[in-house]
This record gives sequence, structure tokens and C-alpha cells, in this order.
Amino acid sequence: MNLENYLPVLLFILVGIGVGVAPQVLGRLIGPHRPDVQKNSPYECGFEAFEDARMKFDVRYYLVAILFILFDLETAFFFPWGVAMRDLGWSGFITMLVFIVEFVVGFWYIWKRGALDWE
Repeated sequence: MNLENYLPVLLFILVGIGVGVAPQVLGRLIGPHRPDVQKNSPYECGFEAFEDARMKFDVRYYLVAILFILFDLETAFFFPWGVAMRDLGWSGFITMLVFIVEFVVGFWYIWKRGALDWE
């Protein structure tokens, strides 16, 4: 087992940690520290909070969020497919057409069921 092959992975991890931690440390060291009552007061949308933070949300909010994530991830498959289209040939083209048909049928189904309607 050759450890030289893991050097790029180690560098990637170290750079990722540095990009995540360095701005926070610099902001803490360089940024101004002038707290006052106004800055430390709790707020939500510009006014004092008047309800419990654990209030229930409508289920439709979660449904729309899940559908957004689902269709966003499905469309993410289009980019690598477009890049590798020449290498995939006709079999890749047919496979992606089947995927697109399933995508459109699913979208049509949730649209007709009213999952995207917000009252």
C-alpha cells in the first residue's frame, strides 16, 4: 500500500478545514466587538418574538421542500450526462430518455394531485 496516493486526499481535507475555519477565526480576531442591548436582543423578522420557537409548521411546507430537493437532485443528473454524452453512445441516450420520461410523469403526477398548490 502506497501512502503517496493518499496525499491529495489529505490536502483536500486540510484545505477544506482551512477554508471553513480561517474566515471564522479572522472574523473573531479582526472584527469589531461592540455589543449593546439592541444587538443582543432576540429578534425574528425585525420584531420581538412573541410565540414559542417550537411552533408547528404546516405539512405542506415540508412537502414542497422535499419535492424541491427531489427534483433538484434529479436535474443534477443532466449535467454529467451532457458532459459524457459522446462516450455513452445510444445506450446512454436511451437510458436518459427513459429517465426524462419518468421525471416528467412524476412531475405531472404531483402537479395533478395538487402537491404544488399553495393556498
